[in-house]
Amino acid sequence: MTVADGGAAPALTEQTREEMRAIIARYPKPRSALLPMLHLAQSVEGYVSPDGITMCSEELGLTKAEVGAVATFYTMYRRKPAGEYHVGVCTNTLCAVLGGDAILDSLKEHLGIGHNETTEDGRISLEHVECNAACDYAPVVMVNWEFYDNQTPSSARDLVDAARAGNPPPPTRGPNSLCTFKQASRVLAGFPDGRANEGVQAGPATLAGLELAKARGDRAPAMPGTDAPAYPSSSSQDA
Repeated sequence: MTVADGGAAPALTEQTREEMRAIIARYPKPRSALLPMLHLAQSVEGYVSPDGITMCSEELGLTKAEVGAVATFYTMYRRKPAGEYHVGVCTNTLCAVLGGDAILDSLKEHLGIGHNETTEDGRISLEHVECNAACDYAPVVMVNWEFYDNQTPSSARDLVDAARAGNPPPPTRGPNSLCTFKQASRVLAGFPDGRANEGVQAGPATLAGLELAKARGDRAPAMPGTDAPAYPSSSSQDA
C-alpha cells in the first residue's frame, strides 16, 4: 500500500537523526545545515512531514515555526508525499513559447492530476516550475531534477508512462539512469551516490558560446593590477 492509498510513510529513525548531526558538523554555524537536513528528511519520507520539521528543530535548537518557514519557502521541499518520479514542467517564458504550457496541459489530462498533485498509485507527481535553467534546450521537463530536453506533449506522455511502469529512459544529460525522488533528495542532502560525472554533462547548444569565443580567439580581460587574465583563455584551456 502506498502513501497515496492511505498507507503510512516510512518513519524517520535514529539513523536519520545521526545523519542530521553529521550534516550539522560540516558547518561552522549549526543553523546553516537546515537546507540539507530538510532534504535528508524528505529522502526518508518522500516529503517534509511535521515529524521531519520537528526533528530538524530539535537538532538545531530552532522553533518548528522557523524550520517550517524555510520548508514552505523553497519549492523543492514537498509538503505532501511526492511521487516516486516527480515531474517538473518548465512554464517560464521561453519554454512556454516553445510548448511548455501545452506539455503541462497534456500531462494534467493524461495523468488526471494537477499542479502539486500525485497519482493515486504514488508513482508520478506533477509540478509546473518557473525555470529549469536549461533554456538552450527548451521546452524542458525535469524528472527528479534530471533533464529531459526538447520535449513535446507526445514525448512527455511517453516519458511519464515509462516512469510509471518503472522503466524511465535515461536523462538527456546527466547520469546514465534515473534515480527515484527519495534517492535524489538524499544526494541533495550531501550524501553523493558517486554518479555525478556520468553521462553527457553539456551538449552542443550549451557550449555554442564557448565554441564561438574559441573560434574568434577571445580572451578574458586582465585582472586589476596584473597582466594575468581573470579567467584562462580558450587557448590555455586547450593546452
